[in-house]
Amino acid sequence: MRAVTAPTPGGVDALQVVDRPVPDPAPGEVLIRVTAAGINRADLLQRQGHYDPPPGSTDVLGLECSGDIVSVGEGVTDLQPGAHVCALLTGGGYAEYVSVPAGQVATVPLGISLVESGGLMEVASTVWSNVFMMGKLQHGETLLVHGGASGIGTMAIQLGKAFGATVVVTVGSAQKAEFCRELGADVVINYREQDFAEEMKAAGLQADVILDIIGAKYLAANISVLATAGRLVVIGLQGGIKAELNLGALLAKRAAVMATSLRARPTGEKAAIVSAMVAQVWPLITDGTVRPIIHATYPLDDVRLAHQVLEESSHTGKVLLTL
Repeated sequence: MRAVTAPTPGGVDALQVVDRPVPDPAPGEVLIRVTAAGINRADLLQRQGHYDPPPGSTDVLGLECSGDIVSVGEGVTDLQPGAHVCALLTGGGYAEYVSVPAGQVATVPLGISLVESGGLMEVASTVWSNVFMMGKLQHGETLLVHGGASGIGTMAIQLGKAFGATVVVTVGSAQKAEFCRELGADVVINYREQDFAEEMKAAGLQADVILDIIGAKYLAANISVLATAGRLVVIGLQGGIKAELNLGALLAKRAAVMATSLRARPTGEKAAIVSAMVAQVWPLITDGTVRPIIHATYPLDDVRLAHQVLEESSHTGKVLLTL
């Protein structure tokens, strides 16, 4: 089968389409013939040599995919060959076939295509686990999302609104700002022109939950806009890894700072996240309340171009590879 690796860390030219054996599903796994695979920031980091796969995992890139089940391993009874599914992966999505634990697989929700679902599992699982399971966002609270036009951001806007939150987002262009407003964001702040903390304070807004992809650069400002008992959930480090934390400000607000990643979690934890997410999110997709936002699709051979689009942050929503 064809698959994409980055044997030598570097820019987009490091990506190589190679031949690999088709994997066999181990007990508890299913083998998927891949139709589409989502591209995520973590894939860019892996290509650059900054985010190695967990020990024992494939070096083929790709943290989510959609496709048809070809075969199932011993002990799998609730998924059958021929089923249209999407999957949360530890790696291996940029390939014609991938083997994955059955607990990280779900049938494609009604109302969207098999290709669209290729960019669904990573963003939906990330938002559900961080905003709702860890952040415990409640109806009537305020959610601040950094990077509102990203795949994660567009999903967070929709789910935040679906569960009755006021949603504030930061974006990097007027075009992205307008898109996020159309998607349902209540307040949109262009971080290239405005200071998000100052804008929120001027509007009398405080965040009960913050979903942050920036990290160190935004730490102090994030804490300054947290509400009493607010929850800051850091899922990315685009703005650095080290910053000074004012514990006094955190203490005064009885607030919490959490940092999480999804990829390295044990299989059982991932399965629990997928199960909870599917139960809550799939009905919203089926009835049209929530939809995957697809910026563009590229064939596997154009993987370098697809990575370039994500690296330039010129996208709105998800970028997909199709096979």
